[in-house]
Amino acid sequence: MRSQLQKWLQISLFNLMLVAFIGVILRYKIAYALPWVDQKNLLHGHSHFAFAGWISQALMALLVYYLSVTSGENYFIKYRRILYANLITAYGMLLSFPVQGYGLVSILFSTISVFVAYGFSISYWRDLNKISRRWFIHSWFKMALLGNIFSSIGPFSLAYMMASHHLHQKMYLAAVYFFLHFQYNVWFLFSCMGLLIWHLYSYLRSPGVLKKIFFYFAWAAAPTYFLSLLWWPVPGWLFILVVLATFSQLYGWILLVKTILQHTDAMKKIIPWFSGILFLFSAIAFSVKLCLQTGSVIPSLSKLAFGFRPIVIGYLHLVLLGVITMFIIAFTVSEKLIVLNRNSITGIKIFVLGVFFNEGLLMTQGISDLQNAGVPGINRFLLLAAAILFTGMFLIVSGQFLQKDDQNHNSSGISEPAL
Repeated sequence: MRSQLQKWLQISLFNLMLVAFIGVILRYKIAYALPWVDQKNLLHGHSHFAFAGWISQALMALLVYYLSVTSGENYFIKYRRILYANLITAYGMLLSFPVQGYGLVSILFSTISVFVAYGFSISYWRDLNKISRRWFIHSWFKMALLGNIFSSIGPFSLAYMMASHHLHQKMYLAAVYFFLHFQYNVWFLFSCMGLLIWHLYSYLRSPGVLKKIFFYFAWAAAPTYFLSLLWWPVPGWLFILVVLATFSQLYGWILLVKTILQHTDAMKKIIPWFSGILFLFSAIAFSVKLCLQTGSVIPSLSKLAFGFRPIVIGYLHLVLLGVITMFIIAFTVSEKLIVLNRNSITGIKIFVLGVFFNEGLLMTQGISDLQNAGVPGINRFLLLAAAILFTGMFLIVSGQFLQKDDQNHNSSGISEPAL
């Protein structure tokens, strides 16, 4: 069971390495000439593969692992076909989008990937219901599954607009942001939060507090989507609802951090310092994300932010790399679900450095664009950041496949909480 999870995580990490490699190509084309590459089409392949081949693939495997550990059954046998189907559609999109953009083959693979997500969500929901306990963890996972399903409304809306030839810029952006919101802020985020609560429950035995934290995040999941649309005229009542939702999630996060800090000494005994640092980096990135989200309730700032591509790209990378990817790596390191040796640990350190460097450059570029002032050599620096990210991932992956686990790097697993 554990070995099967490690296999799927190794595949997911390899996929992330490919995502990083494509990122190098994209950045190289911006900084220098690369005429044989269609930037827009390759970008579509890059983003679709990052979502399906890295994040969704890794989260699906970890959620199946949760089922297996909790129930004592090997659920990887049951979900093997779904995991392979998701992997195939991810590679189908990776190969087809750079060649034809939105064409018959790429649309076919992206559509199939949506139905694979449906199949996973329905099957997983049913299997969760077979486990009578742990409702406070299952609630996070079920919200994540709903977010994964609802996010498909965005691309289906785009498909309808294209087919009917009624494609308007505002409606196009609304559909894109709908997909991104329910992927980033529900499917990805709530899956990670559920895994985090499971990871720490041995110390956070406070069902009442955990229930409140979930409520503060869950009810606000849908209203916060409209943060992306505040550049549209919105009714006063909707704006108030969005503001309340934004502060609700911020308060829920503060409450969770406060609860965790009350048990820091106990958690230090079982959570290795290295994974603890990675968890801390992910938490800091998420705190920044929530602060930026809270600031965007000011319509003028929202219009300004969403109107500048570097700021949007910086924000998306902050969540995808700084929050979600950093958390998954921290979780797998803490659980010792990936091979830990000199190569992989050095790779993780380099990758983290690349995340900070890349994010700092993107934010600097965004702020400079707001002031109509360019940053000398910014594209070359971003290419360097992409190369650092790829180097880190190459070392992590080579550590998984080329070297054995180094027993000198101790890492504790999660003991099954007795409820």
